[in-house]
This record gives sequence, C-alpha cells and structure tokens, in this order.
Amino acid sequence: MQSFLAPQRLLLGPGPSAVHPRVLRAMSTALIGHLDPIFLGIMNDIQTLLRRVFATTNPFTIAVSGTGSAGMEAAIVNIIEPGDHVVVGINGVFGTRLATIIERCGGNAIRVEVPWGQVIEPGSIAEILQRSSPVKAVVLVHAETSTGAWQPIEPIAALCREYDTLLIVDAVTSLGGMPVEIDQWGIDVCYSATQKCLSCPPGLAPLTLSQRALSVLKARRSPCPSWYFDLSLIADYWAEQRRAYHHTAPISMIYALREALRLIDEEGLPARFSRHQLNSRALIAGLMALGLSPLPPPDRQLPTLVCVTVPAHIDNEEAVRAELLRRFGIEIGGGLGPLKGKVWRIGLMGESSTEANVLTLLNALEEIGIRSGWVSTPGAGLQAAAHTYSVGR
Repeated sequence: MQSFLAPQRLLLGPGPSAVHPRVLRAMSTALIGHLDPIFLGIMNDIQTLLRRVFATTNPFTIAVSGTGSAGMEAAIVNIIEPGDHVVVGINGVFGTRLATIIERCGGNAIRVEVPWGQVIEPGSIAEILQRSSPVKAVVLVHAETSTGAWQPIEPIAALCREYDTLLIVDAVTSLGGMPVEIDQWGIDVCYSATQKCLSCPPGLAPLTLSQRALSVLKARRSPCPSWYFDLSLIADYWAEQRRAYHHTAPISMIYALREALRLIDEEGLPARFSRHQLNSRALIAGLMALGLSPLPPPDRQLPTLVCVTVPAHIDNEEAVRAELLRRFGIEIGGGLGPLKGKVWRIGLMGESSTEANVLTLLNALEEIGIRSGWVSTPGAGLQAAAHTYSVGR
C-alpha cells in the first residue's frame, strides 16, 4: 500500500477551514506526557487564550476532547436532567440536533421553530418564558451552519436573566470569526469547534461555563449520564490546583490549538472580525452579480459562512460543485435536510477568509457558468467583488 499524499484543496465549505503552516508544524512536535508539567503549562496557555476569544473571565474555560458535536453534547448532558424544561430555537440542522440531545437526556424540549434561514425572535422566547413552567435553559445556535443565519443573542440573554434561566449558545461557526461576548451578553454555557474560524484541525471543542452554570452543575439531582463528558470530572484535569487524571488528552491537537490561538492573538480580534466582514460582503456582491441570492435576510447573514440559493436555471447544482472540486480544487458545501439541492454553503472562516480566495472562487464559478449558459456577463462577479474591496477598506 502506497503512502497517502493529500491533494491540494481550497477549503471553502462549511468546514474544515484552511490551516496555517505554523499550526501544522505544531502538530509535528514531539509528544510528551499529558501530565508532564510542561504540557500542563501549555494547557494553561490555551485557557488564557480561549478566554480572550470568548471575551470572558470564566475560570472554567477549557477544550473538550472531540469535535464540535462533543462540545454540544457536553454542554447539554451536564446541565439538563430528566424532567427539565428547555426552550430550544430551531432554524436549521443544529437546533434540531440540540433538541434531540435534550430529549435523550430526559429533558422536555420546547421547540421554537422558524423557517430555515430565519432567526428566533426575542418575542417568541418571551412568550414561552411567561407561560411555561420554570425553564431550566434557553438554547440557541449563534451561527447556523446549515443556513448561514446569524442569531442575535443579547436580547434573549436579557430575557434569560429576567426569568432566572440559563442561556446555552452554540458558537461553532462564529467563535474567532465574529464577536462572541460571553460576559457582556450574559451567556452561561458556550461551546465551539476548532476546525471552523479558529483554523485548527477538527478534534477539540472549546467550552466555557459561567459561575451560574457551575452552580447548576454542582446542584445536579443525579450524576451526569456521560462519564467521558462529565465536566465535574474533566474540571479536575484542567484545574491548575489539582490536575487529576481523567483521560489521555489529544496532545498533538492541544499543540495545534495553542498555535492557532496565538495566531488569532497576533492578528487581534477587531482586525480579524473586520477581515471576515469585508470578505463576506465582497463574496455576496460577486455571487449576487452571478444571480445567486443569500438565503438569510441582509441583516442576518453570517460573515463566516455564506448560504446562497441556487436558481432554478441551474438544474444540477451538485454537478457544479463537483466541477469546482475536479477542475479547480475548490470545495464548497451543498444543502442539508430540506435545503438539499437548493443552496450552496460557502465558508470564509479563519485562514480561508481571504480576498484571493473570494476572487478565485468567483472566477471559477464564472467560468463554469459561462460554459454552462447561466452566466451571460463575463467578469460581473469579479467586478462586483472588486468594487466592494475598493470602497470597503
């Protein structure tokens, strides 16, 4: 069997994103023990850097071993117990997944559903909080990866404080690419993933808990149903004072995350957020010039993931994506669930969010569109994007 050599790909799908060479080099660092004092110091570095990205002073800020779905499950199974009432916003795949996990924990998932591409309005949450039994938590997806919708958090966070309800937020496709203000907004539990805007390979899930959430965790009526994701046990491994063994940490991934977070720190969050915003605006302008309209309303479009509807005159959207991959080495994502075959999901996250990548994708789409007959004005997409860059700097 021959050794594997990965093909060159431009990763512009919903994840993973491109990874900086420094992060890849960090992964090749020699292994040391996961309880080695030097490695524990690396864990301390990660906690410090994660607090900056989460904009929090929460002592309990860690990286769970596993992908973003591991962070999702850890957040829910530790907070929700049988019989708890939980309001969950559903406007895409991941709100639906959250409701499923809540119900598997024995919780009562009170679904607030809106059409995919829309967001959950505060009034809908307020109505339920006013008329329902005591609600343990409200759960929202900040950046819905399946639709490109940007969910406002602050107004609903204020409602959670008013009704003494925890707020759990999925920031998988937002952390590191757009503001996630844990302390300022009043989020109690928030999780993310390394392979999106943090531009680190998949395998860790950043997670932070407020003191309110920790109090709820400590007051559980029953043990957490998951041993691996039991945060009361994992906390002892990440706590600087104890460092009790729980499981073998993914050492190379910890190296990688530390370097990815250092890159974010060097760039600075304001500059990073501005970069994502500008590249997203330019891409949307170019796509619209090609006849592709964003699914979410203009004020609810993510700067990290652009979801556009595929016009009816493109009769085989999957063939376009396949040609992008085969001829140009560019990966973009298709739709999920009821959006399958109807949308394209284009990620501009972390290292993938560059002007060069935006223009490369638009150029490739124009070429395919001209040859297939659904682009009639050569250069329209590129010109629209270039104009956005010229006035946006």
